Amino acid sequence: MPSSLEGRYIKLEVIGGTNLKVPSCRIPAGIYISINLDSSRRWKSVIRVPSSKRSVAWGDSVTLSLDASPGLSVEIRASFELDRMLGGGEVIGKLDKSWDDLLNHGDEPFDISFPPVRGVDPTLTLKATLVHAFNNQDSERIDSIVECQVARDTDAGHTQIAEYMTSNTVSHLNDAVQHFTLILDQCPVGHPDHAAALTNLAWARLQGHIRKYFPDVDFITSLFREALALRPQGHPDHPLTIYNLIKVLIWRYNKERAVVYIHESAQLSCELLPLCPEGTYLRSIATGAHDVDYVIHACNKLPIDASDEGIRLRRFVLELCPLGHMRRHRALHELAQAVERRFHQCGSIDDIDECIQCRREAVSLCPKGHSIHDSYLNNLALSLKFRFDHQGKYNDLNEAISIYEDALHPRPVGYKYRDFSLNNLGAALLDRFNQRGDVDDLQRAISLRREALTLRPPGNPYRDSTLNNLALALQTRYDKLHISEDLNEAIDLYRELLQLEQHARRSVLVSRKLGRMKMSRRPFDFAKNPSAALPSLHPDRYFSYMGLQEAYLSRYRVQRKSADLSLAVDNFRLASQHPTQGFPERINEAINWTFEAERHNHPSALEAYKTFFELLDRHLTTRSSIVARREATSAFSRARTLPVNAASCAVRLEILRDAIELLEQGRGQQWSLASRLRSPLEDLQSTNPNLAHTFSDLSKRLSETQGSAVSTDRAAADLAEPQYRRLMEQWEAAVAQIRNLQARHGPVIILIASEYSCSAIVVQTSGEPHHVPLPSITLTDLKNLKDHFARAIRHTSIMGPKEPRNDIIVLLRTVWDEIMLPIVNVLQHDLKLKYHSRIWLCPTAAFTSIPLHAAHPFRTKADRSKELCLEDLYICSYTPTLSALVRSRRTMKTVNRVQEKARRSWTVDSELELVRKLVPATGQPHHLCLATQPHEQVHSKFCNKTLGCTLPVMASRTLLQPYNSHFVMKDEPLTLLDIMEKDIPHAELAFLSACHTAAGDEETPDEVIHLAAGLQFSGFKSVVGTLWEVDDAVAKHVVEAFYKNIFKDLEDGGVIDCTKAAWALNRATHAVKTKVPLEQRMVFIHIGV
Repeated sequence: MPSSLEGRYIKLEVIGGTNLKVPSCRIPAGIYISINLDSSRRWKSVIRVPSSKRSVAWGDSVTLSLDASPGLSVEIRASFELDRMLGGGEVIGKLDKSWDDLLNHGDEPFDISFPPVRGVDPTLTLKATLVHAFNNQDSERIDSIVECQVARDTDAGHTQIAEYMTSNTVSHLNDAVQHFTLILDQCPVGHPDHAAALTNLAWARLQGHIRKYFPDVDFITSLFREALALRPQGHPDHPLTIYNLIKVLIWRYNKERAVVYIHESAQLSCELLPLCPEGTYLRSIATGAHDVDYVIHACNKLPIDASDEGIRLRRFVLELCPLGHMRRHRALHELAQAVERRFHQCGSIDDIDECIQCRREAVSLCPKGHSIHDSYLNNLALSLKFRFDHQGKYNDLNEAISIYEDALHPRPVGYKYRDFSLNNLGAALLDRFNQRGDVDDLQRAISLRREALTLRPPGNPYRDSTLNNLALALQTRYDKLHISEDLNEAIDLYRELLQLEQHARRSVLVSRKLGRMKMSRRPFDFAKNPSAALPSLHPDRYFSYMGLQEAYLSRYRVQRKSADLSLAVDNFRLASQHPTQGFPERINEAINWTFEAERHNHPSALEAYKTFFELLDRHLTTRSSIVARREATSAFSRARTLPVNAASCAVRLEILRDAIELLEQGRGQQWSLASRLRSPLEDLQSTNPNLAHTFSDLSKRLSETQGSAVSTDRAAADLAEPQYRRLMEQWEAAVAQIRNLQARHGPVIILIASEYSCSAIVVQTSGEPHHVPLPSITLTDLKNLKDHFARAIRHTSIMGPKEPRNDIIVLLRTVWDEIMLPIVNVLQHDLKLKYHSRIWLCPTAAFTSIPLHAAHPFRTKADRSKELCLEDLYICSYTPTLSALVRSRRTMKTVNRVQEKARRSWTVDSELELVRKLVPATGQPHHLCLATQPHEQVHSKFCNKTLGCTLPVMASRTLLQPYNSHFVMKDEPLTLLDIMEKDIPHAELAFLSACHTAAGDEETPDEVIHLAAGLQFSGFKSVVGTLWEVDDAVAKHVVEAFYKNIFKDLEDGGVIDCTKAAWALNRATHAVKTKVPLEQRMVFIHIGV
């Protein structure tokens, strides 16, 4: 060393290192640099985690005395612990450099290379600067070169295992294991280095086991597990310890093929990856072909397992394949397969929803042109079809057909799997025909199935099913179009199917189609045996129950043994309650049960009705839009009469409260389900504020989710609907508590029109309901009466205003004598109801089309006075359901400020001008003549604190789609759906003088779907509507008389009392008798409070 350097120092900056490969191939926790300061001391850098490129950036510096040693002695070492190191780790490279070599580079960084390790040269980047003073800040990283025996033995073990991995000399492995075993003995349980000692020994023995030197893999695994238990989450060495355990588990699975090892590997991998930042060496190795990627590939090759554990594994695998991962589409496919199978086994709608979500994403990750794009399309369509079969959602069926079409295009004539696509599309089209009746769907289904049959010649394993499918389609077309050739061809196909001996079991079903199945014990044996061997929730049990009930019923019809009928009912009960089947199938079973129980006078009829309503209610709650709920309801056309039939059944059993509850549950389902989100909270706030807050929050979230679930984006809707169902369950739990705080109001007269009996139930404010038999009238009589009223009303359009309405008078006399007089007798004599009291009529079925409020005897007494009619005796109102009336009463409010004035009319100017003049200048009615408003402004006004509105504009009733019924506004229609979407808790009174505003849907009269009911649902407490066409020339007289009465005696600063609306309408129709024909007085009815 030149004399000029004596007493001087070098500041050495360790900038970084590259190609830092560990000789033993063990994954290090980190890399550090060791530099000898003199013969007894050394300096160690910070331990840094290597990057994915085996490089490290340190940025550490040390000041070295040139007098202490002749040159630089530096080592690169791998540490297998980030927390407390056991020993010095494994040497990656060691190098000596003279001071002159270091100082020759000036102040610029330079690289020094180390001897090669497994073909690569480790390199350090340094910077050396000559300084005159010693920096004592480096002292905290300085320790003694002389280590304790445990550290020396550990380092010797690392050296020996590195030699073994390089030379494959077993003696080095044995020496390493001996060293690490000795160290473990010196670091017993409780020692701070126990986990490190366990890991070193386990890793060394694993290398020997891989080369078949050590057979005790269970012992090795236990060592890794014990180390992991000592390094829980949050410990610096937790990630690397997980990785070590994954390695041994993968090795075991690769050799033993025990699925438990790959399951655990997947679970641990999911724990590991979030702990390994992107760009680190551990992550790059862990996600490589021999580790996590191997786990993913191995899991994807496992058979479908629909158990909870199997599905849990699939979720782990999907978690290991984030967006952008090359295997994500396969992981999605495998998860979809597993949850779909569980859906078939257990019937959970959440499973099929998740399956569809996975399949949608898989399709998106394999766009058109990808080798498996069409397969994924078929899978998605099939899953949508399964959900349609389970839930009956038409959107799913339509989307499935569209996707099947897309999947068929890349499978031209001659393509290997074209027959499957043809068959799938044909099946879906046939299903749609059965739902909607479009013959084009049926024709195309037959065409597709014919082509599929040509692609499956004799000997094809799928020819039998294709024969059956085509025959079924032809038989369906025969039933629809009565083409005899179709029936003949179907029989020929069934005959060919019978000849396929290997499918003898199916021949039983085919024989039934051909009319050859005879009554014997065979159906019972066929249905019993599979069921006995199946678990209770196996989906095939449902079909066994169905077969049994059909067989028992068949035998009962022949032998008339009551035991057979009871057994049939037992199987109806089991089938309708079997959870693996979708609601549509179970609902249809419940409907069949009600029919058979009524037909044979079985005491289970009431239970059957209750089962039906419970299933239908649960089915409809899965629909998150009003239109979807109506579509779901309309699918069960046979059930339209069930609400009144159920009530009739309960009445016959003298269980009146059940009759009322069944009517409430079965009628107006669209309103009741939607109104669940709109229950008043004022009373609840005072009694249970926490429950009120919970309910309000859930209702808001349900409304928001409902909007998402009706999105035109099917993928977004699929994601929203499970959330909707979960929120609905929470909401139901909250509302169950609230119901205890609500009570019924009355008197309400429920009129029940059933094929079994016609009667009325009077529900009082308190006390038990009263039953009023109506023995003189039947359902057929009511239907005839309804038709006669419709003809009589139409006939008045060609009559002069002064001509007597004799036809209508005769009909109203019948209504009085046969229907209302028995009810009035009960009100007067049994209930002692005072004259001019309020009553509410709640008609069902055919009663909804009869003007009950206008019932009139049209007779003269002996003293020449006229007999009083219903409206002379009482103030009549209508209510769609009891709950609708309860809700209107409970949301009554008093508002004392005016925020809007009446506006000039756009159309019907004279009528609106009349209303404007009648509004007292001193009153505060907050009244809106909404006919003058554009569509969007009406929405805004509805959401304000509206007390009253007049709608004398045109209205349009859409019979096929009642939710499209609308008011004709200034710019665009205001539909019933628009109205229902708004919650207007402060609204009080609406007067609808347009035509048909209170006329319901003739197909589903018990749903009471009309514009007046829609306004009541949106929040209006009191609504005046019309049953048929209104003559504008005379309607203004009723309007004038109504408003004169409702504003009568209004004090200065007062507000309209909407509870006077029924009385005001009653007085108005009396006042205009000489001006307005009978049918134009009857046309107006009051709904609500």
